[in-house]
Formats: sequence, structure tokens, C-alpha cells
Amino acid sequence: MIASERREKILEAIKQSNMPISASTLAQDFGVTRQVVVGDVSLLRAAGNEIIATARGYIFPTVKSINQFLGTIACKHDIQDTHKELQTIVSLGATVINVTVEHELYGEITGNLNISTHKDIDEFFGRVNSSKVRLLADLTDGVHLHQIACRDKEHFEQLQKALEVEGVLYKD
Repeated sequence: MIASERREKILEAIKQSNMPISASTLAQDFGVTRQVVVGDVSLLRAAGNEIIATARGYIFPTVKSINQFLGTIACKHDIQDTHKELQTIVSLGATVINVTVEHELYGEITGNLNISTHKDIDEFFGRVNSSKVRLLADLTDGVHLHQIACRDKEHFEQLQKALEVEGVLYKD
């Protein structure tokens, strides 16, 4: 199979998957190395395909519902409250799209999360604990932003109030 055909098949596999698909899985499926897949996905993204790389694998953005509201919240807390923050958001039926911090050298750094279930939270913390990595918010003394997908603006406001009660919203 030539590279362009492989890239088209990788793109279709990502589009058709309703769950993140890892570079390792794609590499195995197409008989190439993980690094070849990473390069293929980079070329697909450079060609304008909106492939999102998450810690669990590649996903293709779903069509945004007309009734979906995207809002941004500012938070500040330590790692112990991260679980509480994510649980609160997911329990209210919202999705944590990403996390963004402002780095003094690099400017904004954003990590795609796409956490919408309690299982997603468990997997996230499983990776945090097993790899002993630091969270992006550790770079900024706990200050970070989340883009949140909610049903509507009222849902987003309800979520903000719940996070305020939990003490994780950033206050000056």
C-alpha cells in the first residue's frame, strides 16, 4: 500500500471510530510503526483534517449539536482537587474539552482531554498515576482554563455554580 492510500485509510478509521484510536493500534492495523502513523496523522492535519490528538488516541470532532454551548471556566486548585473538579463536571452531564495554561515562555499550552464519563476520569487518573507525569496546571501554580461543552448557557451557569461550591473556580 502506498503512503497516500494508507493516510486515507487512517483518516477513515479515525472518522468511523466512536472512541479514540491509538497510534499503536493504527500502526498494527496497517503494518507500519507507530512513528509512521504519527507522521501520517501530522500530514493529514496539515492538509486541513481536524484530527484531535488526545492522551487516549486520535479522534475526529463530532458534528456540534445546535443545542450545544461551549464555555470557558478559569480554575485554580491543587492536584488533589482535580478529581473533584472533573467529577463535578461529568456528573452534571458536561464534557471537559481541554485544559489550557499560560506558560511564560511558550504562551498558551492546550491539552485535549475530551472527558465526558466517569470511566474517562478513571482512565485519565490511571495514566497520571502510572506514568508519574505532572498536570499542566502544575506549571502555573494550579491556574488553568477548561473549555466545557454543555447543553446550553443555563447548563453552563449551573456548572459554574457547582464548581464554585466545590472551591475550584479561580477567584482573585
